[in-house]
Amino acid sequence: MGDRCAAFPRSARLLAAADYRRVFATPQRSSDRFFTCLACPGTTAEARLGLAVARKCARRAVARNRLKRLIREVFRCYRADLLRAGCNLDIVVLCRPPAVAADNSTLRRSLNRHLDHLRGRLCAGSSA
Repeated sequence: MGDRCAAFPRSARLLAAADYRRVFATPQRSSDRFFTCLACPGTTAEARLGLAVARKCARRAVARNRLKRLIREVFRCYRADLLRAGCNLDIVVLCRPPAVAADNSTLRRSLNRHLDHLRGRLCAGSSA
Protein backbone atom coordinates (compact mmCIF):
# COMPACT_ATOMS: atom_id res chain seq x y z
CA MET A 1 0.00 0.00 0.00
CA GLY A 2 3.01 2.28 -0.18
CA ASP A 3 4.86 4.02 2.59
CA ARG A 4 2.92 4.51 5.78
CA CYS A 5 2.61 7.83 7.51
CA ALA A 6 2.18 8.21 11.25
CA ALA A 7 -0.39 6.10 13.04
CA PHE A 8 -4.01 7.13 13.44
CA PRO A 9 -4.66 6.62 17.16
CA ARG A 10 -8.03 6.92 18.83
CA SER A 11 -6.97 10.31 20.24
CA ALA A 12 -6.75 11.66 16.66
CA ARG A 13 -10.44 10.96 15.95
CA LEU A 14 -13.54 12.97 16.68
CA LEU A 15 -15.69 10.46 18.53
CA ALA A 16 -18.33 12.28 20.57
CA ALA A 17 -21.43 13.86 19.07
CA ALA A 18 -20.68 17.00 21.11
CA ASP A 19 -17.35 17.39 19.26
CA TYR A 20 -19.10 17.18 15.89
CA ARG A 21 -21.74 19.69 17.05
CA ARG A 22 -19.01 22.13 18.10
CA VAL A 23 -17.33 21.91 14.68
CA PHE A 24 -20.66 22.28 12.84
CA ALA A 25 -21.70 25.23 15.05
CA THR A 26 -18.82 27.61 14.24
CA PRO A 27 -16.77 26.24 11.35
CA GLN A 28 -14.18 27.67 9.06
CA ARG A 29 -15.12 26.15 5.71
CA SER A 30 -13.21 25.03 2.65
CA SER A 31 -15.07 23.48 -0.31
CA ASP A 32 -14.65 22.26 -3.83
CA ARG A 33 -16.55 19.83 -6.04
CA PHE A 34 -15.27 16.77 -4.14
CA PHE A 35 -15.26 17.71 -0.45
CA THR A 36 -16.39 20.23 2.11
CA CYS A 37 -14.05 20.52 5.07
CA LEU A 38 -15.11 22.19 8.29
CA ALA A 39 -12.64 23.07 11.03
CA CYS A 40 -12.42 24.89 14.31
CA PRO A 41 -9.74 25.17 16.99
CA GLY A 42 -9.56 21.96 18.95
CA THR A 43 -10.05 21.33 22.64
CA THR A 44 -7.22 18.81 22.91
CA ALA A 45 -3.48 19.08 22.33
CA GLU A 46 -3.60 17.47 18.89
CA ALA A 47 -5.42 17.64 15.58
CA ARG A 48 -8.46 15.36 15.24
CA LEU A 49 -10.46 14.14 12.26
CA GLY A 50 -14.14 13.38 11.87
CA LEU A 51 -15.76 11.85 8.79
CA ALA A 52 -19.24 12.39 7.37
CA VAL A 53 -19.40 10.25 4.23
CA ALA A 54 -23.11 9.74 3.70
CA ARG A 55 -25.01 7.25 1.59
CA LYS A 56 -26.40 10.25 -0.29
CA CYS A 57 -22.84 10.98 -1.47
CA ALA A 58 -21.79 7.42 -2.29
CA ARG A 59 -24.56 4.86 -2.65
CA ARG A 60 -22.36 1.77 -2.44
CA ALA A 61 -20.59 0.83 0.78
CA VAL A 62 -17.47 -0.02 -1.23
CA ALA A 63 -17.28 3.57 -2.50
CA ARG A 64 -17.93 5.07 0.95
CA ASN A 65 -15.22 2.90 2.51
CA ARG A 66 -12.72 3.83 -0.23
CA LEU A 67 -13.35 7.54 0.40
CA LYS A 68 -13.02 7.14 4.16
CA ARG A 69 -9.74 5.19 3.83
CA LEU A 70 -8.34 7.84 1.51
CA ILE A 71 -9.37 10.75 3.79
CA ARG A 72 -7.83 9.02 6.82
CA GLU A 73 -4.60 8.34 4.92
CA VAL A 74 -4.24 11.97 3.82
CA PHE A 75 -4.98 13.20 7.35
CA ARG A 76 -2.44 10.77 8.87
CA CYS A 77 0.26 12.16 6.62
CA TYR A 78 -0.77 15.79 7.16
CA ARG A 79 -1.18 15.42 10.92
CA ALA A 80 2.58 15.43 11.51
CA ASP A 81 2.79 18.91 9.92
CA LEU A 82 -0.03 20.14 12.16
CA LEU A 83 1.65 18.76 15.27
CA ARG A 84 4.99 20.36 14.34
CA ALA A 85 3.23 23.70 13.86
CA GLY A 86 1.46 23.33 17.23
CA CYS A 87 -1.86 23.49 15.42
CA ASN A 88 -4.68 21.58 17.11
CA LEU A 89 -7.66 21.65 14.77
CA ASP A 90 -10.82 19.59 14.86
CA ILE A 91 -11.66 18.84 11.22
CA VAL A 92 -14.78 17.25 9.75
CA VAL A 93 -14.67 16.13 6.11
CA LEU A 94 -17.92 15.75 4.17
CA CYS A 95 -17.90 14.22 0.70
CA ARG A 96 -19.82 15.22 -2.41
CA PRO A 97 -21.06 12.85 -5.13
CA PRO A 98 -18.37 13.70 -7.76
CA ALA A 99 -15.73 12.31 -5.35
CA VAL A 100 -16.91 8.76 -6.09
CA ALA A 101 -15.85 8.96 -9.75
CA ALA A 102 -12.57 10.83 -9.14
CA ASP A 103 -9.23 9.04 -8.98
CA ASN A 104 -7.25 8.85 -5.74
CA SER A 105 -4.51 11.30 -6.73
CA THR A 106 -7.08 13.99 -7.58
CA LEU A 107 -8.80 13.46 -4.24
CA ARG A 108 -5.48 13.60 -2.36
CA ARG A 109 -4.60 16.92 -4.01
CA SER A 110 -8.04 18.28 -3.16
CA LEU A 111 -7.78 17.27 0.50
CA ASN A 112 -4.25 18.66 0.84
CA ARG A 113 -5.45 22.01 -0.56
CA HIS A 114 -8.30 22.06 1.97
CA LEU A 115 -5.99 21.24 4.86
CA ASP A 116 -3.47 23.89 3.78
CA HIS A 117 -6.26 26.45 3.49
CA LEU A 118 -7.73 25.67 6.92
CA ARG A 119 -4.30 25.59 8.55
CA GLY A 120 -3.50 29.00 7.08
CA ARG A 121 -6.74 30.47 8.39
CA LEU A 122 -6.79 28.93 11.86
CA CYS A 123 -3.19 28.39 12.94
CA ALA A 124 -1.25 31.42 14.12
CA GLY A 125 2.27 31.57 12.79
CA SER A 126 1.55 29.01 10.11
CA SER A 127 3.62 29.06 6.94
CA ALA A 128 0.64 28.04 4.78
